[in-house]
Amino acid sequence: MQAAPQQRSSATTVEVTQAEKGQRVDNFILRRANGVPRSHIYRIIRTGQVRVNGGRIKPTRKLAVGDKVRIPPMNLDTSGPVNVPERLLEELAPCIFYECDDFLALNKPAGLAVHGGSGLAFGAIDVLRQLKDEPKLELVHRLDKATSGCLLVARDNGVNRELQQLFRGREISKRYLALLDGAWRGGPKTETAPLMKNKEHAGERRVWVSDEGQSAVSHFNPKAVYANGTLMDIDIETGRTHQIRVHAKHNGHAVLGDTRYGDNRSNAAFKKAGFTRMYLHSMQLAFHWQGEDVVLNAPVDNDWQRAQLALERGVVAGER
Repeated sequence: MQAAPQQRSSATTVEVTQAEKGQRVDNFILRRANGVPRSHIYRIIRTGQVRVNGGRIKPTRKLAVGDKVRIPPMNLDTSGPVNVPERLLEELAPCIFYECDDFLALNKPAGLAVHGGSGLAFGAIDVLRQLKDEPKLELVHRLDKATSGCLLVARDNGVNRELQQLFRGREISKRYLALLDGAWRGGPKTETAPLMKNKEHAGERRVWVSDEGQSAVSHFNPKAVYANGTLMDIDIETGRTHQIRVHAKHNGHAVLGDTRYGDNRSNAAFKKAGFTRMYLHSMQLAFHWQGEDVVLNAPVDNDWQRAQLALERGVVAGER
């Protein structure tokens, strides 16, 4: 994908409307900053370039009607409406596996970013807006580009705020599947190592275990243990950046195909066998909505099944 043309915007002050109340300031700016990387949004907030009613704020600050938000100059996408290739629209249409009046759920393929920016002309949200002809669709949460599975998308800002509040209140259960490097020993385990997130390093965000980090809770439950790998069922209580990937690595069993935290030799052996993605999948989201229990299950694809079968049969030789 090619980067979109850009132009420099001027500093503006925007007054929050009734329809926008309750939004976090980072999301408020993102909706007005087409093509601007999320990391840059956080940078201008952190350095005090974004002001609310004249004062410095945190990205999580919720806005009220009448708040005046100063937005500094930024490089904006000037390419006009995103034009998603027809081929990608056709590929993603069958991946929408649940719809209701308030939201829909996409079984996101691995390798597709959830939003544009950082040189990407579009992401999953742009595909969905064009495919459904619904420009008001909003991401409720995010998945890493390399992670596949259940992505929840709201049909308007009001629903989006309510669903995000469920995430913040830990009222949405989140289950993942992962193929881990090496044979897991010891049965189920709850990992509570706190995680520290740094600034981008060589264009990449890094996370590591640190006593000074944020609390994080991951429940690991091995479903099948092979000679050179493990099929792991993982429930997470928190949603820290790269949480599963770092907790898995901390336990000596990185996610297979993880080029950031994984073992290079094991990844090379897996790639040589024909498996090139990262094998982490958002399997299920479950929550209570409008008086009903909603359980969204996103099945793994054929590539995942082939990789799991290769581990089961010992086709992939471990080189650790």
